[in-house]
Amino acid sequence: MNGKILIVEDEKKLAALLSDYLKQNGFEACCLGNGLDAVPWVRDHAPSLVLLDLMLPGRDGIEVCKEVRLFSTVPIIMVTARIEEVDRLLGLELGADDYICKPFSPREVVARVKNVLRRVGSEQTIQADGSLTLDESRYRATLSGHDLDLTAVEFKLLQFLAAKPGRIYNRQQLMDQIYRDQRTVSDRTIDSHIKKLRKKINAGDPGVELIHSVYGVGYKYGFLTRTGAKSDATPMVTK
Repeated sequence: MNGKILIVEDEKKLAALLSDYLKQNGFEACCLGNGLDAVPWVRDHAPSLVLLDLMLPGRDGIEVCKEVRLFSTVPIIMVTARIEEVDRLLGLELGADDYICKPFSPREVVARVKNVLRRVGSEQTIQADGSLTLDESRYRATLSGHDLDLTAVEFKLLQFLAAKPGRIYNRQQLMDQIYRDQRTVSDRTIDSHIKKLRKKINAGDPGVELIHSVYGVGYKYGFLTRTGAKSDATPMVTK
């Protein structure tokens, strides 16, 4: 699979057509027809790219894009029939990566998707100890070659910890990093995310531990094998 694409489009036939073309080109495609459903879906599934229609029931594409940008850098291609909105769609205050105007060829949409993913894919990734790779542009983490299939929140938590191996963070510091929209959550929410992260890391490579509890303080990142080999080296940044 080349990545998971979220299609937010209320014209069911058009959404199905785009989905078919994307699947034929090796992508996984998911469709939503209401703008109210888009942000929670992005939070929970961390897609590789979002095809976002401007005019949607429930909530328009501009508002959806703005909220997604509060917590995610996922590439967004806006779809519109309103040419006069193009400058606004690509404005810095919105954060869309590209746009496409209706009517269009599904092949053109697939080409745009590939181009945007190729462009963001050339951005930096973090590699830690040669085993863990974090690709921020796609919110994708791999361990020993296995995709950990993290949610957006889980990815941000792992990325933040891995950026400074060995440094200990308390729960409040971690919450401040992954919930920058100032929502109210319990500090035990972090414990829940850590538990899920450890489970996915163990599934990716049962011989490795990455996140360690520091009793009475919080958590830290450190590469530790089951045989005891440990590294707190600063992760290497590569292109």
